[in-house]
Amino acid sequence: MAHILDLKTFTDKRGNLTVVEKVLAFDIKRVFYIYGVDDSVRGGHRHVKTIQAAVCLQGSCIITNNDNKKQEEFVLDSPSKCLILEPQDWHQMKSFTKDTILMVFASEFYEESDYIFEPYT
Repeated sequence: MAHILDLKTFTDKRGNLTVVEKVLAFDIKRVFYIYGVDDSVRGGHRHVKTIQAAVCLQGSCIITNNDNKKQEEFVLDSPSKCLILEPQDWHQMKSFTKDTILMVFASEFYEESDYIFEPYT
């Protein structure tokens, strides 16, 4: 089931430092980021085995999720929020602001056969 982690953030007069350390239940094998998105909807899939952790470094976006039991909507609007997406989480990303940079950590290397594009009925 998808859920939000609040990442440890240190703040002082110099700014903010957010740490991703000892909070992910997987080893990171792949990192990618999405930016420069128009009004398109991204994603539209789930995975066979990949777990993902999404952090909106700048701007904001909405991630809708369906794990075949519950449909939810998550607003990522802070670099201290991390959305964990389990393999069964069919998700879409939408409503990107013009300045959005969405970074995703993945538990597996890219493999085409790991993607399931059909949504739950």
